[in-house]
Amino acid sequence: MAAKYTKSIVFCLIALIAALPGELKAQATLLLEEPYSYDGTFAGTGHAAIYLARVCAATPTTLRRCQPGESGVVVSRYHHVGGRDWIAVPLIPYLYAVKDAASIPLFADAKLVEFLRHNYLQENMSEEARDMGPRAPSNQLAGSAYDRTTYGFRFATGPDQDDELIRILNSEPNSEAYALLNRNCADFAKQILNFYYPHASHRSIIADLGVTTPKQIAKSLVRSAKHHPEMQLTTFVIPQVPGLKRSKPVHGVVESLVLAKKYVTPVLLFHPFVVGTVEAAYWAGWRFNPTKGALIFDAANVDTRRRLDLPITNAERRSYQEELASLKRDVRQDGVPGWREFQASAQPEIDGEGQTFLRGDVNGEPVRIGICRDNALRMNAPPEILQDLVLTRLEQELKPKPARASKRQVEQDFSLLQRALDERKAELGH
Repeated sequence: MAAKYTKSIVFCLIALIAALPGELKAQATLLLEEPYSYDGTFAGTGHAAIYLARVCAATPTTLRRCQPGESGVVVSRYHHVGGRDWIAVPLIPYLYAVKDAASIPLFADAKLVEFLRHNYLQENMSEEARDMGPRAPSNQLAGSAYDRTTYGFRFATGPDQDDELIRILNSEPNSEAYALLNRNCADFAKQILNFYYPHASHRSIIADLGVTTPKQIAKSLVRSAKHHPEMQLTTFVIPQVPGLKRSKPVHGVVESLVLAKKYVTPVLLFHPFVVGTVEAAYWAGWRFNPTKGALIFDAANVDTRRRLDLPITNAERRSYQEELASLKRDVRQDGVPGWREFQASAQPEIDGEGQTFLRGDVNGEPVRIGICRDNALRMNAPPEILQDLVLTRLEQELKPKPARASKRQVEQDFSLLQRALDERKAELGH
């Protein structure tokens, strides 16, 4: 009981810090992004980027200070993207490939993600994203949250530091310089971290064979913050948008090699030295848990100062799942059109407000369904399809353990589901 009470107090303190005025809050964030899969060399290491809350982009390769109302940019090193070493993308487009939080879809599939990315990149970053397509490297520039969960490690910066970083990045050459072993995305992020806090982040010889990895720089940043409270470190999770295959846990180099199926058996059987290295790597970094004490990022919160919230508790999660189970019987009935079937054949379009909807047909009748929170009830979609859409979203939202949703997010979805249920009852009443 005492342990649970202490944990609650810690979470409340974290939330209080997150709600402090902008001048006292951390103004930059290391983004540790999970990998899509473990295929390919070191693919399990994921991606690293830096979000700068007070820095905006005059162009994708020229930085400036933000004006009031602007929310900063994400900068990262890329490979084969526009011939540049680093590129800056505004936060919401980087995560969701839309211009504002109101346009974030409730659910996504590969067709929708490609549509949103193509629209955003063609309109805003055509020079940097000359090659577009399902597997184009430029996909990394927009819509990260459709592909993977991201962990944020937010730390304090000073205005003078931000101005100096802008000067440095704008004045230095910005042509492609990516190298997997010593100039990768994590090396770039590490340089920025160490610019703000010298020696705050470093590579690991044991766990990563000397290669800088996203997981290691996050781990070393967290460790450094324990000795430097002035960093005001806050950890949070940016949940993956429901829809696509879930991303994988982030690993270091040795982990990635050992866990790759084509390597694990021969390596462990015929190279005893590696077994010792694996054991040492475990104690050196495998135990790092990026979700520990993490808040939940909610881009849809109109108050940008309060986008971090507490995750739902295990008890709340179970309660929501029980409520959801009872609703399934009312929503999913034989002969009633379902969301998955409609989504598979429907085509995405943009409405007059810049929000996405799907156009398709049900029983031979043309149907449009809004898939953003603001336009979901504005169109002529049968209520049962919207119900199943929100139900499917909630099922994925409540599945992860530990939780990757806040109470506010889940309650909003249940509210939307209830409104759709009410519409269906009214329709049947007529």
